[in-house]
Amino acid sequence: MQKKRQNIKSSAPIVDSLATALGLLDYFSIREPELSLRELSEKSGLYKSRIHRLCATLVAFDFLTRMPSSTYRLGPKLMTLGKIYENTNTLVTVSRPIMKRLAEDAGESVALFQLDGETSFCLSREYGSSSLVFSIQEGDDMELHASAAGRVLLTFGSAELREKILSQTRFEKFTSETITSPKKLKKELDAVRKRGYAVNRGERELEVAAVAAPIYNYDNTVDSTLAIVGPVQRFASDREESIVKSLLQATRRISELLGARVR
Repeated sequence: MQKKRQNIKSSAPIVDSLATALGLLDYFSIREPELSLRELSEKSGLYKSRIHRLCATLVAFDFLTRMPSSTYRLGPKLMTLGKIYENTNTLVTVSRPIMKRLAEDAGESVALFQLDGETSFCLSREYGSSSLVFSIQEGDDMELHASAAGRVLLTFGSAELREKILSQTRFEKFTSETITSPKKLKKELDAVRKRGYAVNRGERELEVAAVAAPIYNYDNTVDSTLAIVGPVQRFASDREESIVKSLLQATRRISELLGARVR
């Protein structure tokens, strides 16, 4: 059976033959960088004769390379296009328009964080309509244990970093709500992993709450996160569902634009 086309987002009619040809490229991976005609046929469910014609077309335009063993590899055109995309679509440039829309829809500020050693680094932010201004600015660092963004990075980032942070005896206390116990933090990180996002209500600043979710890179690793931030009274549990829904839609789109294969 032919594999379903992945992540086709178009309201306009598509060219089936072109979509099928480009779909063949999805079968190549780090684990399987070289595939035979038979393997492509098995994966796609298409007849070998059709695979042969499609691959010949992709070879002619350098999207595939035919090896001496008659197998196929991704071609040089993809590297050229990939470099163009990489140079014009950095994390910030990809995220900024999505962040602006999210801030407008949610009415709250939105901040983009990236892991920086053992802290999270604010790369970009967009203001919402809230009169309460989130104090962190672009370029500032924030502790991992006491922020929603930091907990996302701890949860979905490297196991080594998580173990290192949790090996501390106690964490800095910012407010009466701050989790200072490694044992309690581990329990919270387990909850973050289960629900797919982190929530912080008044743990770094009593008046401020935040919800954060992971952004996946092309290799499905996480070293950045997006957070919606605002007055703690506007982040009551009855509003959390709508905030989280908007946030997860935004992080999913950014991840896709960075090349991640998200479900």
